[in-house]
Amino acid sequence: MHIPDGFLSVPVWASFDALSVPAIGLMARRAQRGMEDRKIPLLGVMGAFVFAAQMVSFPVGIGTSGHLVGGTLLSIALGPAAASLVMTAIVAIQAFVFQDGGIIALGANVFNMAIAGVIAGYLPYRLLGQGKGAIFAGGALSLMTSACFALAELLISGVRMPAHLLWISLGLFAVSAVMEGAITVAAVRAIERLNPAWIRGEREPVSKLLIGVAIAAIALVGGGVLVASTAPDGIWKLAGELGLASQSHGWTPLADYQLAGIDSPWLQKSLAGLAGIVLIYLACVLTGKVLARQRSA
Repeated sequence: MHIPDGFLSVPVWASFDALSVPAIGLMARRAQRGMEDRKIPLLGVMGAFVFAAQMVSFPVGIGTSGHLVGGTLLSIALGPAAASLVMTAIVAIQAFVFQDGGIIALGANVFNMAIAGVIAGYLPYRLLGQGKGAIFAGGALSLMTSACFALAELLISGVRMPAHLLWISLGLFAVSAVMEGAITVAAVRAIERLNPAWIRGEREPVSKLLIGVAIAAIALVGGGVLVASTAPDGIWKLAGELGLASQSHGWTPLADYQLAGIDSPWLQKSLAGLAGIVLIYLACVLTGKVLARQRSA
């Protein structure tokens, strides 16, 4: 789902870079209205969980994998404005620290997943109620929206995509969308079990909820990576079929979710994942504290 550098034309990535900055600024102002100190830890643990879940890929067919994007889950747990900020932190850290997604293409990735994906995923939940069907529809719509924007950006950039390959890509994304919806339903129901008041609309975080989500995030990077698919995701599979090559922007110690100097691939990825969890948590909590301070000023 993350578009690497070198795939988009200059006008396309520049336009989305310019568009995403004020869009995230607007989301920050909206999130600031309801930001309180007691809600800040939830931003951190939900961001850490979604980051960890994105590391666990599952097969969707034809040598392709998918993974939870998490826009709908975040929007239900945090509200769409705060969810956009948390997803932005995730996408940015993935690009700068793990080289997952391009730095120049960061604006496009932020728009696709943190803005369009989050809003699209929240709409069914908002308009159709809070039942399983609405949650499932939100998860599926969120992923398909992000995927269609990514494909459109490639096409506008002049990437020649045969019709059959485009339809195959859409089909694979549709399978991922179904999985996104199902996982989102399961995750929301798990949150409700940890905090039954959630069902009554009381979104106040409790220690049991925070601890449970944090443990789940750690378990995903510790055990989930053992069973994760090693097949490329939809964008990388498409890039391989089209002969596209990404542009690297330097080396980082955690590039490709691996920690240099360790022989075990599992330990490399697990430790990198744990480092990512800490970074995401700190970034989200810091963002929440800044917004809460500005709100009370």
